[in-house]
Amino acid sequence: MRNIAEFLRDAWHLARPYFTRSEERRIAWLLLAAVIAMRLVLVGMEVVLSFWNNAFFTSLQEKDWDSFINLLLFWKFTDGGWLLPGFCGVAAFYIVIAVYRIYLTQWLQIRWRRWMTKHFLDEWLADRAYYRISLIPPTDERSGIGIENPDQRIAEDLRAFIGDSVAGERGILFLGIDLLSNVVSLFSFITILWSLSGPLTVLGLTIPGYMVWVALIYAVAGTVATHFVGRPLVLLNFRKQRVEADFRFSLVRLRENTEGVALYRGEEEEKRGLLVRFEALAANWWLLMQRYKLLTALTAGYGQIASVFPIVVAAPRYFAGLVPLGALTQTAGAFGQVQGAMSWFVDSYADIASWRATVERLATFHRAIVAARGAAGEGVHLTSGTESGYSLQQATLALPGGEALLTDADLTLRPGQSVVISGRSGSGKSTLFRALAGIWPFGRGEVRRPPGRTLFLPQRPYIPLGTLRHAMSYPAAPDAYADAEVRDVLAAVGLDALAGRLDEEENWSQRLSGGEQQRLALGRALLTRPDWLFLDEATASLDPEAEQSLYGLLRERLPDTTIISIAHRPAVGAFHDRHLVFQRGPQGPGRIVEPQEAVA
Repeated sequence: MRNIAEFLRDAWHLARPYFTRSEERRIAWLLLAAVIAMRLVLVGMEVVLSFWNNAFFTSLQEKDWDSFINLLLFWKFTDGGWLLPGFCGVAAFYIVIAVYRIYLTQWLQIRWRRWMTKHFLDEWLADRAYYRISLIPPTDERSGIGIENPDQRIAEDLRAFIGDSVAGERGILFLGIDLLSNVVSLFSFITILWSLSGPLTVLGLTIPGYMVWVALIYAVAGTVATHFVGRPLVLLNFRKQRVEADFRFSLVRLRENTEGVALYRGEEEEKRGLLVRFEALAANWWLLMQRYKLLTALTAGYGQIASVFPIVVAAPRYFAGLVPLGALTQTAGAFGQVQGAMSWFVDSYADIASWRATVERLATFHRAIVAARGAAGEGVHLTSGTESGYSLQQATLALPGGEALLTDADLTLRPGQSVVISGRSGSGKSTLFRALAGIWPFGRGEVRRPPGRTLFLPQRPYIPLGTLRHAMSYPAAPDAYADAEVRDVLAAVGLDALAGRLDEEENWSQRLSGGEQQRLALGRALLTRPDWLFLDEATASLDPEAEQSLYGLLRERLPDTTIISIAHRPAVGAFHDRHLVFQRGPQGPGRIVEPQEAVA
């Protein structure tokens, strides 16, 4: 019960904001009310058709031609004075309502999905929650921050949560409205079934409305059996979404690193890794198959029996001449509606199990975002400093696992005094780089950043999707710089061959080599003209001559920019005024020292 209550609470917390806090809440409520109203109209029409069915089959039994034609094409008054519309009018109205119910449902679905996508993106990107989440391995999603495949949760799980009528996915809209309509249908038809079924005497005990009790017993038995058989589906569907995402992510990684795989001739190893992930997918799929086989056998048998069961139970009264054929068919139809409404859980179990897995994935994702944003105050704090310099004060840097890289360190970078920082690979230089940027979340201390523009260039530049112009101007807008200015910078950094392709949309991170990407990133620095420029081995993919040429270009075109570089090549030091060493041994925290203080 606790798990069900937690699941319902998670679903409510996910669904509620759109209807209570969003700017679209008014139209959302109007669309939802319209969809529910149309669904209830359809239920009402099924009640009308129940009485129409009684009159129609009675006209057949009595060979009443006039009633037959009127019920088919026009209308007819019953003996009780009720007006029954003709089938053609009912069918036409039913079609119109059914079409617009689906149309409005899809309209609500895409609006709701658009809002939730924006909402999740806002929260995921706020306070760099996405960055902290990516640094923590997904060990225990319920207690920790780390999760896997956030892209899938935003792109696919949100769609599955709301539902997609086009793809046939039954999300919260379908399940919720379907449950509501079944409740209304139950109360609408239970009275009809009670009045039609009459009493039944068993062992001297008279049971009024016995068909209602038979329907209840039948539905309860089916519900209990279905839950027992289908209970493992929730966990299996949760795993299914995870292994599907892992396999797809592996394929994307291969696509993004085709050159590296080709150079290493790693096709066989890549294929092995892909097949291992697919085997995990297939193994989970096999377990799903086995469970769905049992569930389908149960639900199919349950449905087949239900199609004839009410006629068998009501047949004695018909053969005894107590009810006409029309009343028998109406009784069977009413029994089917009551039993179907009571059996909603049985009929929808597979959809509920799949949707519950989606809710749990979204809920754990949301909890991870909340935890990550709640921890945003941890780590090295970035504060506004003075023009006296860029400083790191009482900083302790650690890895996500808690291992200390630097303890209570102080570092001051003076404006106009360019600095190169060197050290062994893996010592923690890049972590220091991230701490100076104010994004490293593990540790404590303070970074005081002076006024002015600051730009950080990592070793592997980020190239956004879109045009080359967008890639050059990032993170500014694509139209932030004039064409002549962008072309001039491209030529200066050695990419003049691309000057005529500014508006071409390509996957530039794949089209450009590592060296070309670093040239492009340095071009951004020339366009941005920052006051402080931090380079984390931003020229490591270039040959020494190109590296010296580009550093010379930076000094020439950005004379007022203070450059802080992390680099290994001694030649880079010639373009800097000061040299520091990040020194760290195999164990324990490191320290930042002048070269003469460094120990081998």
